[in-house]
Amino acid sequence: MTSNLTIVISYYKALENLNLILLGLQNQSDKRFDVVLSEDDNNPETVVFLEENAANFTFGIHHIYQMEDLGFRKNSMLNKAILKTQTDFIVFIDGDCIPDKHFVRAYQNHKKEGYIYAGRRVMLGELFSKNLLKKRNMSHLNFCTLLNSDSKKVKEGLRLSFPLALNSNKGLLGCNWGVAKKDLLAVNGFDADYVRAGVGEDNDIECRLLENGVEFKSMKNKAIVYHVHHERSYSEDGVQANFRLWDEKKKANNIRCLNGIEQL
Repeated sequence: MTSNLTIVISYYKALENLNLILLGLQNQSDKRFDVVLSEDDNNPETVVFLEENAANFTFGIHHIYQMEDLGFRKNSMLNKAILKTQTDFIVFIDGDCIPDKHFVRAYQNHKKEGYIYAGRRVMLGELFSKNLLKKRNMSHLNFCTLLNSDSKKVKEGLRLSFPLALNSNKGLLGCNWGVAKKDLLAVNGFDADYVRAGVGEDNDIECRLLENGVEFKSMKNKAIVYHVHHERSYSEDGVQANFRLWDEKKKANNIRCLNGIEQL
């Protein structure tokens, strides 16, 4: 089946999570997609895992990675991932977020140039996540089971023809959003000046896309992902540093970032 959409997975050192994500993609109701695995690391274990499991997946996986791990360079890797895509539309998810079985179908039904499509995530509880990682039973990712678990934001897992609250999205989350490749190239992709996690890298590209005339559309309660529980991996100091950098970027008002795709 011909792919007309690419899922870019931003990934770092979590093979158990990656396995669940790929299982979630294998179970998709719409098979018209391929995958770029954007690894902000150089981990031989990932290569071995993909070689051993490639036959289990019906979609293509293009694996790109850093030559060495020099810290947070997610945005730089995402720019490289954009260049590797062969489709006109790209959906971004994080390496700790499992797509619902109708995730791809939701984006297929809405994708169009000139729009950012942004969804939300169910926050799986610690106990639920441990059980899921152990048993890998994807059927447990349903509203009723989650409602009786230690998970949070479970209402985000309801699949509806309209969201529970209109205009309820509060900005783009890097774990679940999509946009036309053409629109990304028009703003020179992600700003690689963000070298800390936590905030800024997603806000920045959303702001520049909107400034360039791209409109925002909510995928809340349509495109659903399930976030696997883990401890916070970034510091408050890093978050504050990113906020200061983002403030500087907004004042400079460069719709095309100065350290993006063209600077690779």
